[in-house]
Formats: sequence, structure tokens, C-alpha cells
Amino acid sequence: MEDHKRHVYRLKFSVITVSTTRDEKSDESGRIIIDILKKNGMEVNNYNVVKDDVVEIRNALFNSIKKSDVIIFNGGTGISKNDVTPEALLPFLRKLEGFGEIFRLLSFQEIGVTAMMSRALAGTFDGKVVFAIPGSPKACRLAVEKIIIPEINHIWYELNKE
Repeated sequence: MEDHKRHVYRLKFSVITVSTTRDEKSDESGRIIIDILKKNGMEVNNYNVVKDDVVEIRNALFNSIKKSDVIIFNGGTGISKNDVTPEALLPFLRKLEGFGEIFRLLSFQEIGVTAMMSRALAGTFDGKVVFAIPGSPKACRLAVEKIIIPEINHIWYELNKE
């Protein structure tokens, strides 16, 4: 096993759903993310649903940074006029280009060329890791199970090594 794969951290996660139509009771995607994280031994210490609004998304980012090591936004990453999650987050992120590329590749394998409409992204901000993924349940499951969970300890190690 590679040296960096040996590191395991007890990270605190925030899950933020971005939606104009969902609330905490109807948020299937947020529940899926939380369930997967908990099943993999992660701590979810913050959950919220915010509107597709740049100010609300940024406020959620700033509030979550104080509470968590990893923030997962779901929703608002498509191409409709209401999808503003990337615009809200990108000015603050040191972007991890590969995340979006890998997410779209894996999505392409499941849904075909429609995957090109995803603006999923990840980056670091203030020593924390931030992901923005589509809000569909299948996309959330794909991102968390296939990318985030397998690599988050390595990302955290690299972000915090001396």
C-alpha cells in the first residue's frame, strides 16, 4: 500500500443542499450523502438547505468553514439560469481541476454525453476541502461513493502535511 493511503482521519463534514424547491423534509440527495458518509465512519456535524442564491451559498460556505473539515454542496451545478453554485464558490477556491474531470468521466459512463452539462467542482478554502456536485440522487451517490470517500483521506493528508 502506498504510504499516503495509510492515513485515516476523523473528519467533520458539512452537507449543504442548494435548491429552490427542496427543504429538509424533501431533500433525498442530502439524506443519501449523509447516509453514505456515516456508513463510512465520517461525522456529519452540519446540514442545511439553501436557495439557489449566490449570497446564501456563500454564507453557507463561510458558516460551514468554521464547523467542518469538508463541505459538500449538492445542487446548482447545472447550466440553467438558476444554477449559481460554481459562481458563488469559485472566487474563494483553490480549484482541484481533476475532481470535475473525473466526475464527468464517471457520469459519462452512466448517462452519456449529458455529463458535459455538469459543472461539478472541488477545491480548498481556508484549509478545508469543498466539493460542489449535482443535486440528483444518482450523481450524489456517484460522487460520494466513487470519488470523495475513496480519496478524502489522501486529500486531507496532502492539504495538511508539513
